[in-house]
Amino acid sequence: MRIFFFVILTALFSINLPAQTGAGCDGARYRYRIFDDISVDYDIPYGSNISADGNNISLVMDIYQPVGDVVNNRPVVLVAHGGFFLAGSNDGSDVVPLCEDLARMGYVVASISYRLGIDNFFDLESSLQEAVMRGVQDAKAAVRYFRKSYEIDGNTWGIDPERIVLGGSSAGGFIAVHAAYVDDLAEIPSTLDFNSNGLSGGIEGDSGSPGYSSELLSIFNISGAIGDDAWISAGNTPVVSTHGTNDGTVPFGTGYVQLLGINVSIVDGSEIIHNRTDLLGIDNCFHEFPGAGHTPHQSSTQYYDTTRAVTVGFTSRQVCPLYPPICGWYDVDSPPTIVNTCPADIVADGVITVADILEILGQFGCEFNCFADVDADGAVTVSDVLFVLAVFGEPCPN
Repeated sequence: MRIFFFVILTALFSINLPAQTGAGCDGARYRYRIFDDISVDYDIPYGSNISADGNNISLVMDIYQPVGDVVNNRPVVLVAHGGFFLAGSNDGSDVVPLCEDLARMGYVVASISYRLGIDNFFDLESSLQEAVMRGVQDAKAAVRYFRKSYEIDGNTWGIDPERIVLGGSSAGGFIAVHAAYVDDLAEIPSTLDFNSNGLSGGIEGDSGSPGYSSELLSIFNISGAIGDDAWISAGNTPVVSTHGTNDGTVPFGTGYVQLLGINVSIVDGSEIIHNRTDLLGIDNCFHEFPGAGHTPHQSSTQYYDTTRAVTVGFTSRQVCPLYPPICGWYDVDSPPTIVNTCPADIVADGVITVADILEILGQFGCEFNCFADVDADGAVTVSDVLFVLAVFGEPCPN
């Protein structure tokens, strides 16, 4: 057996390994609720930093996963809560249902805490800008945490470090769009002072796991906004958004963010973000809720179901590029009947490659719910490797 694996691995490493796209994409996973049960690991530390009031804050995340999953290269979705950077938490009603549902679809989901606080109520605009930047720095540290855990901790969470998505509700939406689109210090408003409490380290910040990439595959934005849509450039990160047209807190278009009726700062809401991404040819999806107010998914099952579908329909195509586009409501509990005409294409990229064999080796010996059991004999064995080798390099039938 050892000789067999030595021969296989020698052959694999003599071939250039193509980018692994769409691992686990069977037509249902990552788009439909296919798992009944989930588990949650609470208060996992991912970093720390100084808050607006000068205190050192520990940063934690709650990590959601499907129970009984054997796939070990799953996309990660990081979710940031709302609360105007003054309140809210990572176990709030604006994010927990979505975290749970994403886990039931097969994602690894992290609901992150981030530093709250606006330190100068006599200069709300500058204080809000600084609060957004602290949130961006913390979110970037959370992304880096997963890449670090993959590289040096033996992939504790069973993730694919090339498929990390960030999103959020309200203030969390602000964090996501700014983390994706503010990539040059020249874009930072001159009123933002990186010498203020906890803002050292520039855009990346000093919140944890330095030296790892904070690059994102895509983002989602629920009732958020960006300081200036001009910060979005061609080739930037794909985005999906939902927003109520009568939002009185964060503008649907261009207008003031309001705190208790007080105009704080002019920003560009989701409508403007998507006008810009359309203009630049950035992959995007936008669903507006006519007449709805701020974060309507929190108070209405109908709005929540649509927000979930729009968000996941788009995100699932980012993690599974061969999935057909969806930008609207669909039934997340009615997965299609899957007829697998190409069982050897385990990573679902349309061709039988080294990536498929590596997936089998990663699950070798599995005897229950085995994703890599291509010959359907109930276990992942040598016969599965031979099955794939027999069609190695061939494209899947259309």
